[in-house]
Amino acid sequence: MKNNPVVQRIHLIRHGETNWNKEKRAQGQMESILTSEGIAQARILRSRLNESGISKVYCSSSVRARQTAQIVFEDLPEPIIYCDQLREIYMGSWEGRLYSDIQEADPASFFAFWNQPDAFDLAGAETFADVQKRALQRLSSILAESEDNKDIALVSHGVLIKTLLCDVENRNLSKLWDAPAMHNCARSVINIYADGSRRISVYSDQPYEHQ
Repeated sequence: MKNNPVVQRIHLIRHGETNWNKEKRAQGQMESILTSEGIAQARILRSRLNESGISKVYCSSSVRARQTAQIVFEDLPEPIIYCDQLREIYMGSWEGRLYSDIQEADPASFFAFWNQPDAFDLAGAETFADVQKRALQRLSSILAESEDNKDIALVSHGVLIKTLLCDVENRNLSKLWDAPAMHNCARSVINIYADGSRRISVYSDQPYEHQ
């Protein structure tokens, strides 16, 4: 599209594997740390992004995201910018509990979370729409303050990244968990064109065509 060139690229990166990922424990906004595998994933991603041209990095203030960003972008001359708004969905009373225990105690809400995310409404927790709203607000301000940076990275979490991708392709949040899966240290890329339109070019490190 010669008359509508890409003016910015947003690289959305999920954090590496954590101890709670391995334990199948709900993380939300509680703190967990990268495993040795998570550290290795971040190092592999760093080597793959050597020629990416990323010049500015925004990162969730959660420890697991910070650890990932510090490994992947350790040679970046610009300081990483940490943002509470890029943290994962707040899961209320579920946080820190094993998913198996949550499923046993609250099967209806557990089913909604994984199968009907647009209907998930746990008392004291964020909805997926809540997460999408704050993610879009922060992305809008990031773009406004980063007009001179063509390639920008956001290091965040699976749900938050999925909500942004849903918005770009006008996908209802009921389809949030549709394939492809958002693996640890997955990178997805949103192209922003001169006319303001947006399109996903990479989804979870796979070339992607808009459906």
